Amino acid sequence: MTVKVVRKTKNGLNGTIAVPGDKSISHRAIMLGGIANGKTVVKGFLPGEDCLSTISCLRQLGVNILQEGDYVEIDGKGTEHLREPTSVLEVGNSGTTIRLLSGLLAGLSLYACLQGDSSIAKRPMNRIVEPLWLMGAKMDGRQDGKYTPLTINGRSLHAIDYTMPVASAQVKSAILLAGIHAIGTTSVTELHFSRDHTERMLKAFGVTIHRSGKKVTIAGKQSLTATTIDIPGDISSAAFFLVAGSIIPNSHITIQRVGINQTRTGIIDVLERMGASIKITGKQEQSFEPFADLEVKFAPLKATEIAGEMIPRLIDEIPIIALAATQAEGTTIIKDASELKVKETNRINTVAEELIRMGAHIETTGDGLIIHGRTPLKGAYVNSRGDHRIGMMLSIAGCLADGETVIENSEAIKVSYPTFFEIQSKLQEINYTVMDRIFFYFSFI
Repeated sequence: MTVKVVRKTKNGLNGTIAVPGDKSISHRAIMLGGIANGKTVVKGFLPGEDCLSTISCLRQLGVNILQEGDYVEIDGKGTEHLREPTSVLEVGNSGTTIRLLSGLLAGLSLYACLQGDSSIAKRPMNRIVEPLWLMGAKMDGRQDGKYTPLTINGRSLHAIDYTMPVASAQVKSAILLAGIHAIGTTSVTELHFSRDHTERMLKAFGVTIHRSGKKVTIAGKQSLTATTIDIPGDISSAAFFLVAGSIIPNSHITIQRVGINQTRTGIIDVLERMGASIKITGKQEQSFEPFADLEVKFAPLKATEIAGEMIPRLIDEIPIIALAATQAEGTTIIKDASELKVKETNRINTVAEELIRMGAHIETTGDGLIIHGRTPLKGAYVNSRGDHRIGMMLSIAGCLADGETVIENSEAIKVSYPTFFEIQSKLQEINYTVMDRIFFYFSFI
């Protein structure tokens, strides 16, 4: 078990940084490049553990992939040249990999078994299995398809017109990827807008796809043409430093080339509503994705309410927003966020329990959190619980808290941000040592 020790910063966080490539886009670039015809080049790829799991699975399916850091070349030969894997497709901790890959494979003539780590084994898979069954897919899992491992006997699929019961880009994407190979025209209607990276990237690969309001439609039996994908920085990673710059006195941070897709910018909207000082400059677009530089300075925050259609636009950022709320004047209410219960951890409970260890005043509800601010934080022994976003949130909290914060299971951060601690340390005007120590579990009992 890896443990990080973080101490309070004395002079704020200051400097200019770049965050790793967007995780959601990185996954999709590898998958779509793997079924396209021709050589796809991906720049700005996130070489985190989750995205490397996607590369590993595509390689097992016979796709030649060269990956050197954040540069990837994919030798795609279309779906007809994918081969049946000879062993289980291991997705690690990546829910995106298993859900999207299931949709992609359901309509192909091959057999595959997919499974992940202990966290993936607890996450609901019936939300993709059931609509794929409606399309004629032959697949199953534990407890009637609810949990991994998932088995897929690929076969011909037919189109469906599906209304999403929950806002989930992963479920929507799984259906759309299955729809590429289905007979007829598949449509997905969302209750609330979820991130639309799949739709944008399909267009980049030459696929015809339409949106009318909250309904997305894709015709079946389409092929993909290789392209070059230039991935912007991940706003979910930038969020930790947007909040750090907002709540840690004397901070001034510029984050270069961050993706500002409107389905993902809820974090900016909420922070600005709370009084944060955020400046957006240099807006551009590449590979159908907009990006810009974000500049944030320390500013007093006030409480707010986050609910409804805003939730899907910042679902991954709620842990760090909760930290921001502990430093805002008043009571912040987060609701309609029951989806947090089925992430890498039950993030409603985990966020509350870990921040309470540091002195926060937080109450949990059935679908969210009630956070009372402004509350001084103190260093404590805390635990990421194997959740990368919890780990990063606790590290930012440690920069603000009095004393020393010890984060157990800090290695989970490598899933999405392998250089996080290095960047955090870089932003310290007076460098402190972020200590790496390996502790046996019993030493914390």
